[in-house]
Amino acid sequence: MMTKKTLVVIGNGMVGHKFLEQMIAKKAIDDWHLVTFCEEPRVAYDRVNLSGFFSGKTAADLTLVEPGLYQDHNIQIYVGDKAIRIDRDHKTVTSANGITIGYDNVVIATGSYPFVPPIPGKDTQGTFVYRTIDDLEAMAAHAKSAKVGVVIGGGLLGLECANALKHMGLETHVVEFAPRLMPVQVDDAGGTVLKNKIEALGVAVHASKSTTAIVSENGRVTKMQFADGDELQTDMIVFSAGIRPRDEIARDCGLAVGDRGGIVINDHCQTSDPDIYAIGECALYDNRIYGLVAPGYTMATVVADNLCDRGSNAFTGADMSTKLKLLGVDVASFGDAFSKTSGAKEFAIIDSIQGIYKKIVVDESGDRLLGGILVGDASAYGNLLQLMQNQIVLPPHPEDLLLPPREGQSSFAMGVESLPDTAQICSCNNVTKGQICSAIQEQGLTDIASVKKCTQAGTGCGGCVPLVTDLLKDQLKKAGVEVKNHLCEHFAYSRQELYHLIRTQKIETFDQLLAGHGQGKGCEICKPAVGSILASAWNDYVLNPPHVGLQDTNDAFLANIQKDGTYSVIPRIPGGEITPDRLIVLGEVAKEFGLYTKITGGQRIDLLGARVDQLPLIWKRLIDAGFESGHAYGKALRTVKSCVGSTWCRFGVQDSTSLAIEVELRYRGLRAPHKLKSAVSGCTRECAEAQSKDFGIIATENGWNLYVCGNGGIRPQHAQLIAEDIDKETLIKYIDRFLMFYIRTANRLERTATWLNKLEGGIDYLKQVVIHDSLGICDELEAEMAHQVETYACEWKTTIDDPTKLMRFRHFVNVDQPDPSLVHVEERGQKRPAFDDEKELVITGERS
Repeated sequence: MMTKKTLVVIGNGMVGHKFLEQMIAKKAIDDWHLVTFCEEPRVAYDRVNLSGFFSGKTAADLTLVEPGLYQDHNIQIYVGDKAIRIDRDHKTVTSANGITIGYDNVVIATGSYPFVPPIPGKDTQGTFVYRTIDDLEAMAAHAKSAKVGVVIGGGLLGLECANALKHMGLETHVVEFAPRLMPVQVDDAGGTVLKNKIEALGVAVHASKSTTAIVSENGRVTKMQFADGDELQTDMIVFSAGIRPRDEIARDCGLAVGDRGGIVINDHCQTSDPDIYAIGECALYDNRIYGLVAPGYTMATVVADNLCDRGSNAFTGADMSTKLKLLGVDVASFGDAFSKTSGAKEFAIIDSIQGIYKKIVVDESGDRLLGGILVGDASAYGNLLQLMQNQIVLPPHPEDLLLPPREGQSSFAMGVESLPDTAQICSCNNVTKGQICSAIQEQGLTDIASVKKCTQAGTGCGGCVPLVTDLLKDQLKKAGVEVKNHLCEHFAYSRQELYHLIRTQKIETFDQLLAGHGQGKGCEICKPAVGSILASAWNDYVLNPPHVGLQDTNDAFLANIQKDGTYSVIPRIPGGEITPDRLIVLGEVAKEFGLYTKITGGQRIDLLGARVDQLPLIWKRLIDAGFESGHAYGKALRTVKSCVGSTWCRFGVQDSTSLAIEVELRYRGLRAPHKLKSAVSGCTRECAEAQSKDFGIIATENGWNLYVCGNGGIRPQHAQLIAEDIDKETLIKYIDRFLMFYIRTANRLERTATWLNKLEGGIDYLKQVVIHDSLGICDELEAEMAHQVETYACEWKTTIDDPTKLMRFRHFVNVDQPDPSLVHVEERGQKRPAFDDEKELVITGERS
């Protein structure tokens, strides 16, 4: 048996982890014993989206390492232990904790560290860097006693950091030494537009400012002083003035480093010692440090290829094109953005009203795209990047790439079919068109989620998803697969199209819809879906004769069926607020009917184990006590969770409980493609967990922030901010529009998060529709919601008041006795359903 070679990876950041993933994918663990040192107290996480930490993401959300990945592949990892020395003579690596590992090869992936300018007072309490989760936790702790935060540095990370400070509720300033923001990516005109956009969002920008001193009192930061004599009062400063390669371990062992830092590497990412490689931001290739994650991923792939098949791959530099959203503003820069090529020509447009700047750079003949800058609207980035990278011939008038179509002409469009197979679609993970197409063809992929999982395309920054979608559609079309979105075999329409038909033609029953637009008799797919649409459109009682046959089991009995055939009773408790008298009623009902009781995660009380014949009796008691249906059985609004807000909490800045009650009572009974959950938090401490809801509201000093499309489930997704610091009237208006637009356009059983992920343009498009009325439908959406509010009726009260409706709540048609097959056992003082192996024991009397 051949002895495995040992490979030590120094650093477990994004690039170090990517290298290990590549080795796993190549099945290199059969030949290599892999060891990695992770200096931080946690394994690799998504540093690119670090600012998400302040909008509710946890370290677990940001992690890049699937549970058990390293263990399952026998990768030895030392977490919280830093490699401090490489002994090249004895071929060993030693850590700070005294662990020494012999190696055959080493991969250095130590990354970079934030540069802190030598400013007097830079180490005062209240100064931070923005690099790790530990840094962010320290910032968040300090921010609780701060009011003003300043970022020194207006580059990519600086603006990300400014976003973080704003999320913490601080008055936010950005100080930049250069005359404009993002000086490496954006020119003067783009910088002006960017500055105006960011200042409009409430962040003050101070350009051409050189900080000369940081002043403190009682050991805490109080102000900054500038070379021009100006001062800026602040109690928190974050340095984001650039990065420097972490090359100290290479220097100490005598590896070649650059004059300004960085471990020198060749085309195979080998250092001056051929047994040692360097990748990522610590590496210097052709006298250049690549400060983006995508080039680091490329280096990781090159090293993995060469270790498994010597000389099979080479690193020849990387495209530094980038597209980001900074403080909600789209910014993209690609290729020769500053017209450095001889004979280059520029075309630019500026829309000062909308805050949009677009510039492209073409060669002297105007035939080839060399680069460009986009600020405020980067929707064209994917196509423009492909035009540049693949040297596709431009239209006769290159400015047409930036302008609406000329009269009588269609806009210039570059179809994905015209791209070569070598075209790089996903730069983050270096995935080509050919690789994506092969995966679609060979594995029969039919949806974007499958393509992402199989190829990793679109799993980084997400900017390539539109192109990946186009590729999928193109491949399915070529394969003769018709991409249909029909609801089922009985309706050749999507749910969205059926909703439109029902609304515009005022169709009020399933039979009417089937006769005019369908065929056959319907099925278990279309009947509940159409039933839901009819309820959303007209808010008619779901158990009326034309509708009752459309309902699934839960809606048919206005209760959630449980695993043992019994039902749950969940009355509405708006905002979680309940009087002692009503609490007593719930206890009395549970005791009388022998129900299992549980407080839910949505601040309501579950009463479980009710027989179908008991439901009317239970609900009669509850309705008499002032309760109403909680719609836990329907695809409808469930709860609006709340903290106690400013009424009781010393941190609360708004009355979250009152708003939660108002919101829940407004949208109660609203039927939708899927269930809906909401929450209102009284401050940014987020005790109501609003950012995990379909729509969540968080109080600020100036009003309310609205978040949309967060879901739990198999793939939890945090909600995204759609509006900030708005008053209650505006908040309700935006929620009305958002909910009705979702109800109009979502697919059957599609949660809001999935729906948003499929919307072309994502949250930006949704903002245009909901806030700016880009489709001209907001008046209709508001009117539709007003109808819902005005026509609301408690379904259980309607049922109890109609004796004919109560007939359906009998176990058997001919007798009143309950179903004798229901068997329960006692556990923790309450009854629960008996498992199969317990039923016989109970029936024979061996267990009571």
